[in-house]
Amino acid sequence: MVKERRRELSEAVLKEKSETICVVVTAMPEFRAAEAVLVYMDCKGEVSTRPLIEEAWRLGKKVAAPKVEGEEMRYYYISSYNDVEDGYFHVPEPKTDRPVAGAEAETALLIVPGVGFDLERNRCGYGKGFYDRYLAAHPNHVTVALAFDFQIVDEVPTRPEDIRPMVLVTESRVLRDG
Repeated sequence: MVKERRRELSEAVLKEKSETICVVVTAMPEFRAAEAVLVYMDCKGEVSTRPLIEEAWRLGKKVAAPKVEGEEMRYYYISSYNDVEDGYFHVPEPKTDRPVAGAEAETALLIVPGVGFDLERNRCGYGKGFYDRYLAAHPNHVTVALAFDFQIVDEVPTRPEDIRPMVLVTESRVLRDG
């Protein structure tokens, strides 16, 4: 249902909604305080992270994107869109050899994608568990998920290993702990 809804919306509508979401995120204290932002590279009608990435670069923040390596996901710094290429399942991935390491590997702001979410911020991903495994191994990140309003459903089935984002931002609301 959610994937079909994404396909029904025009690129212009998805872009406008994405820009609204990214304006909210870039104004958040968590974004402003972050020295580095780990961000997914959007595709297939997801919330575009381009405005967020460009604002991070404008502010002099480090930006890193994920790359699937076997069963794991690792982040690599990118400094332009020339640093990414078609990767796992045609998702843009970094082609750089600058892995995120040190404190930033544990504390950078992490932007999370998802197919669907509920009001408790439970997340349905794409079924491979990459983000849940990454977050289980790196539990100190502040996590912010981006979604369109139509991606919010009544209930998302959960498993014990699922990790909810701390904040969920849509074009009309912000849901967070507390």
